[in-house]
Amino acid sequence: MPELKPFYGGLVLLPAETALALKLVTETDLLRLKAIARLHARGLPADVSWDDLLQEAFARVISGSRRKPEGVAMVVFLSGVMRSLRSEHWRRAQLESRDSHALRRLRDVQDSQELEPTDPTPDPERSMIAWQEMARINRLFADDPVALQIVLGLAEGLSPDEIRKMSGICKTDYDSARRRMRRALLREGLTCEKK
Repeated sequence: MPELKPFYGGLVLLPAETALALKLVTETDLLRLKAIARLHARGLPADVSWDDLLQEAFARVISGSRRKPEGVAMVVFLSGVMRSLRSEHWRRAQLESRDSHALRRLRDVQDSQELEPTDPTPDPERSMIAWQEMARINRLFADDPVALQIVLGLAEGLSPDEIRKMSGICKTDYDSARRRMRRALLREGLTCEKK
C-alpha cells in the first residue's frame, strides 16, 4: 500500500506514488482528460493549446507541485489541476492586458503632453532668479551709460541695429561697449556660454 502524508486535513500521495498512479490511467481516462482539456482551453490565449494544458497538468503532478489527495480519482484530480492552470493563464492574460492598457495610456498621455504647447510664462522661481540677475547686471554697469543702454535694449529683445538707432550709439562705440560688457560679465560669472 502506498505511503500517505497529511495534506490540508486529508492524506496525499507522494510524487513517486502519484507517478505510479498515473501509469494506471487507461485509454478511456486519457480520452476523457483530452476532452476536459479542450473545454478548459476554450477562450485562453492563442499560444495555450489544450494539449499544452494537459501536458502541464501531468508535469505538475509528476513534479510533485500538485499532490493528489487520497480517494480522489486521477481523472477528477487532473481535471482540477487543469482548471487551476486555466485560472492561472486567465490571471496572467488579464495582468498583461491591464499592463499593456496602462502602458498605452501612459504613452497617450506622454504623446499629448508633447503636443501641448509649453507655457512660455516662467514660474515664480525662474522670474525671481531672472530679476535678481538683471538687478546685478544693472548695478555692474551703473557707471557705464552706453553698456547700460545696450543691456536695456537686449532685455527688450531689440537687435544691435535697433539699439544703436534708438540710443544714437555709433558702431565702434557699440562694439567697444560689448567687449567691456563681456569681460565684466566673465569676471562676475554671469555668462551663459555653451561649453
